This record gives sequence, structure tokens and C-alpha cells, in this order.
Amino acid sequence: GWLDPEEPENAARTVELMKLRYVVLTSVDRDDLADGGAAHYAACVRAIKRRSPHTAVEALTPDFQGVRADVETVVDSGIEVFAQNVETVRRLTHPVRDPRAGYEQTLEVLEIAKRRRPEVLTKSSLMLGLGESDAEIDETLADLRTAGVDIVTLGQYLRPTVNHLPVRRFVRPEEFDRYRERSLALGFLECVSGPLVRSSYRAERALQRNNAGLDNRRLAT
Repeated sequence: GWLDPEEPENAARTVELMKLRYVVLTSVDRDDLADGGAAHYAACVRAIKRRSPHTAVEALTPDFQGVRADVETVVDSGIEVFAQNVETVRRLTHPVRDPRAGYEQTLEVLEIAKRRRPEVLTKSSLMLGLGESDAEIDETLADLRTAGVDIVTLGQYLRPTVNHLPVRRFVRPEEFDRYRERSLALGFLECVSGPLVRSSYRAERALQRNNAGLDNRRLAT
């Protein structure tokens, strides 16, 4: 598959020009490439770090089909955060996610990243409202912690088009608050939880431990 050889330097110049303090790099799956695009990810991170050494970089990656060496290539590139989204509970994985993806494979990728470089924060995200039960949410959170995940985000699933899965329920804000409390009790460094939260939502504020500022806003109102 084709890759833009100038993308790493172009991305680095953009980050420098915009004076960004925190960057999330993501991509579509590149299963057409032998390494799933891992080396290209790493090249982008290194280029950003050369020009903006104080900028924190989060890599929200494909699962690289669970290939350890490819995951480690990204983790070794100088990132601060490695993110791979589990998306939903075990039972709903195949209706919700690409058939090539797997619940266990996502957990394995996150565990590989944490074992390779324990100082790199690991992160995952879960969409709610697809028909999962409270017990299944708790199971998924426990599985993520067992894999060494540090940060989790929880948000409401919203149906993009009529061709996508329907929303089974709208989770109330107070329920999101409870899920956050349960996540923190499990030992996550932070759980950013709310109806409109997405994986990269206020990503640079995840370690302020105030629900990425959502708690402050509620207090202010």
C-alpha cells in the first residue's frame, strides 16, 4: 500500500506552527501494509518530537492484528500515551466492530504496550447504549484494568446513519457519573465519562482527574 513519505515531516511542521502541547495521532486500519503502518506511526512521532520536544503525543492506533513487534514499534517511538479502543463489551464485539477485530486481541495489544514500556500510559474507550448490561460494563472495565490500562473513556453511542446499529438506550448523565466512580474504584488513573465523551475528548486534560473539566463545569452551574 501507498504511504506519503512527507507526512511525518509535514505533521511535525504543523504541530510546531500551531504550538500544540498535546497531539493525538490516529489512522484507519492499514492491513495492506506488512507492519500495519507501525513504522510510519513511529516516524511521525519522532518527527514531531524533533521539532516539538515538549509536545505530548498520544497514538490511537489500529490493533496491528495483534503482532507484538508492530505494537512495540509504536510504543518505542517516544509517545506518552498508547490508545487502542475496545469499543464495546465482549458479547457485542462482533455485531459492533469490524469482523477482523477482537475483544481479546484488543486487550492483548494494550497489555503488550504496557509490558513493553510501563511508563507509557495506556488508554481505551467504551461506547454505551448498544444493549450492554451493567454487569458487562463492569466486566469490561475489570478486563481493561487487568490488561494494565491506565485511562478509560465512556461515551454515548450515537447512530451515524440508518445503516448503522440503532441506539438501544440513552444513558443518563448520573449513570455516567456512577460508571466513573466505579472505574476509579478499580484503580484507573482517570475515567472521562459523559454522554458526548469520545476517546480523544479533551485528551490533554485526562490526568487533571476532574473528568476532563466536566466536573468543574457542573460545579459552576
